[in-house]
Amino acid sequence: MALVGAGPGDPGLITVAGLEALRTADVVLYDALAPRSLLREAREGAELCAVGKRAGAHIATQAEIEALMLARAKEGKRVVRLKGGDPFVFGRGSEELRACKEAGVPCTVVPGVTSAIGAFAYAGIPVTHRGLAGAFMVINARSMNDGATSWRAAAEVDTLVLLMGAENLAECAERLVAEGRAPDTPAASVQWGTRPDQRVATGTLRDIAERVAADGLTAPLVTVVGPVAGLASELAWFDPGPLAGRRVAVTRSRAQASDLVALLEAEGAIVTEAPAIELVSRGGTPDLCEAVAAPADWWAFSSANGVHVAMETLAAAGLDSRALAGRRIAAVGEATAAALAGYGLRPDFVPEQSWSTALAELPAEPGETVTIFQSNLSTPDLPLALEARGLTVRPVTAYENRPVALTEEQLEAVREADAITFTSSSTARNLHAALRADAGDLTAALVSIGPSTSTAVRECFGRVDAEAASPGLGELVRAVIDALE
Repeated sequence: MALVGAGPGDPGLITVAGLEALRTADVVLYDALAPRSLLREAREGAELCAVGKRAGAHIATQAEIEALMLARAKEGKRVVRLKGGDPFVFGRGSEELRACKEAGVPCTVVPGVTSAIGAFAYAGIPVTHRGLAGAFMVINARSMNDGATSWRAAAEVDTLVLLMGAENLAECAERLVAEGRAPDTPAASVQWGTRPDQRVATGTLRDIAERVAADGLTAPLVTVVGPVAGLASELAWFDPGPLAGRRVAVTRSRAQASDLVALLEAEGAIVTEAPAIELVSRGGTPDLCEAVAAPADWWAFSSANGVHVAMETLAAAGLDSRALAGRRIAAVGEATAAALAGYGLRPDFVPEQSWSTALAELPAEPGETVTIFQSNLSTPDLPLALEARGLTVRPVTAYENRPVALTEEQLEAVREADAITFTSSSTARNLHAALRADAGDLTAALVSIGPSTSTAVRECFGRVDAEAASPGLGELVRAVIDALE
């Protein structure tokens, strides 16, 4: 059992130890404020359980959470309790550690960056600063009437941090003034601190609640009171990028999505993975083994997936790229060429257009043999075009493109997205089928990677709002930016 602090929102703030625990876990019980993108780091097949608690909306009670984590641990599974911020800063981590100890379940604690410091750091506000603040205090704003907090001490400390104070910020400010804090003391509130959609309101103790309400800031909200809050404008540094806070759904298969997700997040997008397809390798099947062993003048690839499956099958036969001596290679697109380069191979022919039928232009002579590594959804257009030139064509299914049953949570994220990306015709068709009656209600910008994909998107949804200037992930991200500007 491991209690892991995930940090305040930016997934990059999780510690190395926390990431290692997450990647090796059999079960992950995650809170509502734990960065959802960190779940991509969990291993394939890990059980992912949402047990989040937000004000007024509890998926599970604390007792139920503790019972579940202990039950899974006693089954011999490696359990990670993934918590926003730090487990021991108003995170009830000590209660969960106690439950483990009482049950005889070994447990480790992996500290995390608390929002009491991290959220303000991203807003340019240090909690201490030479000459302004030599001490700081963190309190739970919801507990102002339980007698556990000394509001006199809170009013006197250099820097006061209020957590969970969105609902009663005005009441907290009044209490601090009543205890002697000057009404003109600088104050700042941060919503979704460290995330691309971070928002900051600044003012004084007298008017911070009004500023927060006027700017529409809501929970999760953290507030700082003290002279350091006045440094926000001077020290502001966080620039999440042109897609700051925009929600983008990626429909690519999970195995392929990481590069696109990283590019979008680098521009400030909040990315939801809604993989409408999964790609299943057929490596090692008899027809593939026969195909890689059979004589051929050309090997043709329309995607990186076919490259990987062909090379895996070659390796399973105890061979490597030297077995391809004398064969020429054709590849569609930069990604496919890059996949070949990973095996020390350089394609002999890359068509200018990045769609599979462009391979019909490969410089082969009549009578030569071409083995095409393709998906189960590939059309007969390319083989027919090559056969019409007098070539012997051997199409082989290297991988299967299958639809994925999306969860209701994923579908809801798609409905709420500002943009949806499509990287193949099948992603468009499968998402359309998953949305069913809701498909016509999408308000998101629909962004396609290329002409053939655009055709499918238009057939399914009636429109395409942007298309990449040339097929490639970088151009696709640029198209998303242009569509949302």
